Amino acid sequence: MILRLAEEKRLSGAVVHGNMVYLAGQVADDSSLDAEGQTDDVLRQIDALLAVAGTSKQYLLSIQIILADINDAPAMNRAWDKWLDPAHKPARMTIQAPLVDPSWKVEITGVAALP
Repeated sequence: MILRLAEEKRLSGAVVHGNMVYLAGQVADDSSLDAEGQTDDVLRQIDALLAVAGTSKQYLLSIQIILADINDAPAMNRAWDKWLDPAHKPARMTIQAPLVDPSWKVEITGVAALP
């Protein structure tokens, strides 16, 4: 069985298959925020998607973070460090790449397990 969550015109916000949850790239709802604020916004969205799927950040296996400007890494990391459960750290990658909307500073995707 495949369960698609938060479906939009071109994608699903998350897809559940078996005991895995695959997150689409999440971007801030408020792109006027700085990198730390956008990261906070995205992490709240991830928490909400994981909850709907029946899991939480404690079950994240991997995270990929894309920054439009790698110089925003310290600001992104401030938000990440506040949000992270230090007892359940996922594998993580951070890269710089252009994002579709020039106002986006960060996009985050990942994979989580179901409990």
